[in-house]
Amino acid sequence: MIPDDRRSEQLQAWLKDQPGRFTDLALLRADASFRRYFRLCRDDQPVVLMDAPPEREATEPFVEIARLLESLGLRPPRILAHDPATGFVLLEDLGDRTFTRALAEEGAAEGPLYDRAIDTLIQLHRAWPAQAAKAPDVPAYDTPRLLDEAALFADWYWPEQHGTPMSASLRNGFLAAWREALEGLPVLPGTLVLRDFHVDNLMLPPGEDGDCAVLDFQDAVIGSPAYDVVSLLEDARREVSPATVERALERYAAGTAWDPEVFMQHYRVLGVQRTTKILGIFVRLARRDAKPRYLEHLPRLHRLLAQGLSQPALAPVAGWFQTHMPERMRED
Repeated sequence: MIPDDRRSEQLQAWLKDQPGRFTDLALLRADASFRRYFRLCRDDQPVVLMDAPPEREATEPFVEIARLLESLGLRPPRILAHDPATGFVLLEDLGDRTFTRALAEEGAAEGPLYDRAIDTLIQLHRAWPAQAAKAPDVPAYDTPRLLDEAALFADWYWPEQHGTPMSASLRNGFLAAWREALEGLPVLPGTLVLRDFHVDNLMLPPGEDGDCAVLDFQDAVIGSPAYDVVSLLEDARREVSPATVERALERYAAGTAWDPEVFMQHYRVLGVQRTTKILGIFVRLARRDAKPRYLEHLPRLHRLLAQGLSQPALAPVAGWFQTHMPERMRED
C-alpha cells in the first residue's frame, strides 16, 4: 500500500512512462528530510524509487554525487532513471542489510563492520586528489557553513531547554566562540565529505562479500577528512564501543598520510560541532516536523558533547558552555 495523495498519483504516472512493467509498489521509508523511498519490481527485479518533491529538494546533487562516488571507487546505488523535473529517481535495490540491521538483528561483530566503513573512507580520501579537478561543483564546508550549522543549537535546542529564544548577545557570543575554535584548526587538505556517514547509511549489498555501499550522500561538501570519520565513530543514534573507536582510528591513520596530531584536532573540534548541530536538528525534527522519536537520542548527544568539550582545542566553546549552560559540561 502507498499513501493516497496527489504526489503518489504523479509517481504512478511517471512510472507508466518508464520502460518495463512495474509491480508491487510499497512505501519503504521516509527519512529526516522530505524524501520518501519506495520498493517495487521492474520486470520482476527489485528496484527502489526515491521521491523528492522538486519544490522541497533537488535530486540533481544526489545523482551527480552518486556518479562521482563510482569514479572514486565507492559503491553507491546505481542510477537507473532520473527525472529532475518531477523529483523521481529510480535506483538499484541494495537490499535491507544496513550495518545497523546487521549489528542489531544479526549479531554481526562490530569491529569488522567498522573496518569496512573505515576502509571506504580510506579509499575515498586516497582517490580524491586525482579526481578533485574533474568533480562537479561541490560546495565548501567552510567556517560560515559550519557556523550556520552550529546556530541550529542556538535556534532550536536552547529554546527547548529554556522556554525562550536565545538572546542576540548570547547567540553572537556562542558563534564567536565557535568561530575561534574553527579558525584555530591547522590546515588539512580538503576532500569529499559525505556528512551523514554512519551505520544507518551503510549497506551490505547482496552477493558482494566485503563490500560497503553508501547511501544519503546528496549533501556532500568539500571539507576536512576528519568529519566523516567522527560522524561514523561518534554516532548520534548508536553507542560505539571504545575498543572499536580506538581500532578504527588506528586503522584510518595507518591507511592515510595525515599528520596524526593535526587530524585528531580536526576530529575533536568537528565532532563537537557535529554534536551541537545535531542537538538542534533533532529538536527541530521533533517540534517542527512532528518526529518526536529523535529526542530519545539526546542523552547520548549530551554525553558526546561533555566529553568533547573537555578537549583543549574546544576551550573557547567550553568557556561559553561553562558560563551559560554548565549542565552540558557534565556527562550525566
